[in-house]
Amino acid sequence: MKDFSSLTLPVIIRHHADAKSHLRTDESRAYTDQGKRFASHETVTHSLDEFVRGTAHTNTVEGFFSIFKRGMKGVYQHCGDRHLKRYLAEFDFRYSNRIALGVDDVMRAERAIKGAEGKRLTYRTTH
Repeated sequence: MKDFSSLTLPVIIRHHADAKSHLRTDESRAYTDQGKRFASHETVTHSLDEFVRGTAHTNTVEGFFSIFKRGMKGVYQHCGDRHLKRYLAEFDFRYSNRIALGVDDVMRAERAIKGAEGKRLTYRTTH
C-alpha cells in the first residue's frame, strides 16, 4: 500500500499495531481517533519545537525509518511488496542489535547465527 492518507492510515494501524501498545505520535490529526484504541496515546508537537515530553517522542521510529530508508536507497535500491517483511525483519534485527545498545559486531554475528540454529536456510516462493 503506497497511500498513507488519513483514510488509509487507520486501516494500516488497526491491522499492524497491538491495541495494548502505547502509541506515541506527532500532532497529526490522522492519529487522534486511532489513539483511543491503545493503552495510551501521547503526542509531541513538532510544529512548536516540542520533540520529547516525558516518555512521549517519535525519535525511535524516526531513527529506525531513517536507517531503513538509507539502506533501501543505498544498498538494496529496490524492494517489492512481496519481500518487504523480510527487509524489515533484517533492519529490525540490525536496529535492535547495534553498538548504541551495547552489541558489538561479534555479539551481533553470534545472535544472527543463533537465530538460524535448527532452521533450514532455503529460498522458497510464498503463495
